[in-house]
Amino acid sequence: MSVLPIYTYGQSVLRKKAKPVRRIDDGLVQLVEDMIDTMLPANGIGLAANQVGVLERVIIVDAAEAEQNPDLKPMVLINPEVIQAEGKWTMEEGCLSIPEIREEIERAEKIRVTFKDLAYNDQEIEAQGLLARVILHEIDHLDGILFIDHISPARQKLLRGRLNKIRKGDVEVIYPIITEAVEAK
Repeated sequence: MSVLPIYTYGQSVLRKKAKPVRRIDDGLVQLVEDMIDTMLPANGIGLAANQVGVLERVIIVDAAEAEQNPDLKPMVLINPEVIQAEGKWTMEEGCLSIPEIREEIERAEKIRVTFKDLAYNDQEIEAQGLLARVILHEIDHLDGILFIDHISPARQKLLRGRLNKIRKGDVEVIYPIITEAVEAK
């Protein structure tokens, strides 16, 4: 198990659509373990495989602390697909790939999602509130969509300077990252 570097804003892998997982193998199990090991010390509550440079439809969600429920275990959703969404609510969101920026984002309040588990069995869950938001945020990543894509063009323009700093690696984070500055070396 390893802590993987997280790709930050400006890295092309964040804008690519991830491919469906066709089977579970040792490499995928290792990826899931590494993603959990990466997300938890970074204080994240969700992580998509794109964020660690892997274009496979895998997300990890761990909302135990945010939901103040220590019994919640990290969830692994493989090939997640939203089959129903209802309601709307707005809440501030952030992202490990876009550190130091938080914005108010509107998302569905309640969702139903189908996915495969680590045994490649079909699963379905209904989620609402924060759990639904995290799942939607991470599925967006799998489709190459960032949370800042949900804000107005005017607001995006106001963030351009801060986003350029992130792109260049001019951020302070407690986890390893891959930025334009790192890749240029």
